Amino acid sequence: MSMIRDLRAVVRPSRPSLRKESGAYDTTRDPATPSAVVDCAVYRDGARVETVTPLTPHEAMRLVRRDGGFVWIGLHEPTESEFAGIAREFGLHPLAVEDAVQAHQRPKLERYDDSLFTVFKTIHYVEHDQFDANSEVVETGEVMCFTGKDFFITVRHGGQGSLRALRHRLQDDPELLDKGPSAVLHAIADHVVDGYIAVADAVQDDIDEVETEVFSPGRKGSPRGTDAGRIYQLKREVLEFKRAVSPLLRPMQLLSERPMRLIDPDIQKYFRDVADHLARVQEQVIGFDELLNSILQANLAQASVAQNEDMRKITSWAAIIAVPTMVCGVYGMNFDHMPELHWRYGYPVMMSVTVALCVGIHRTLKRNGWL
Repeated sequence: MSMIRDLRAVVRPSRPSLRKESGAYDTTRDPATPSAVVDCAVYRDGARVETVTPLTPHEAMRLVRRDGGFVWIGLHEPTESEFAGIAREFGLHPLAVEDAVQAHQRPKLERYDDSLFTVFKTIHYVEHDQFDANSEVVETGEVMCFTGKDFFITVRHGGQGSLRALRHRLQDDPELLDKGPSAVLHAIADHVVDGYIAVADAVQDDIDEVETEVFSPGRKGSPRGTDAGRIYQLKREVLEFKRAVSPLLRPMQLLSERPMRLIDPDIQKYFRDVADHLARVQEQVIGFDELLNSILQANLAQASVAQNEDMRKITSWAAIIAVPTMVCGVYGMNFDHMPELHWRYGYPVMMSVTVALCVGIHRTLKRNGWL
């Protein structure tokens, strides 16, 4: 167990620098592991090969070429110089290396002569006490995988999507791990898609909450525009989710349907299950997008109805106020000869008539639903 813990160490301070003066990783001098390497191990017969000291990628590959098995290297946000030596050691294609270093890639599967390059978008649900127009619902990361005959390299970007627990689970299943790098590729694909399912369930709860508030009969007192902002923010997060899920479906279908030299036939059938789960998540996400469109349209329609009702009320009160305004305007013109101007009861009679007219208009408008 102490040896296994030693293998999980990333860098030993006593080891020399891994870079040349130019900053590139130098495999010719058997350098120390680059700081971006999270774990580097050799697997043979379904078990991790224990070593006294942590292996460098060069040392791990040398053991594989001598004794068989495969090497699994995990990196987190490597720089171009940190990844250059590893790319030379394993003969990775320059275009795939460029994509792995720069990140922000679309989910995809690319086949090269001696390797497969797969890009996964990881999704993490952000917990929040109260969802508002500025809340972040999902965080995204990336996992790039290089699958070869005797090596498997993962490059992670972002703070989420750690593969440490997944590595430990695979080490507890020697029969599966004995299938080689393709078994690790399937495990990562399954892990990523399972994360999609969990996030989809959580986003569904947020959409249900917003939908309930929009159609709740007691929301007349809520501030106008608040719900629209929340719906729009949720729609943006669902769109980010959709960008991670939809492009990945075709690569998973290819892995499950077409025989590939680097994919074990016994593992290929398991990719069908991943593709099925991914298709279900894709349908959910598309449904979320359409449902949010309907909720947003309903919210805007409700806002429009509320504005029309406000205008009806304003118009109604303007009609009521027009009566005393007219009467006061007529009797304020200062003519000498005006009806009832010098009559003793003229003022109270005109005031009574004005009030009666206002009350009559008010009752009529209220009966018709304008007030």
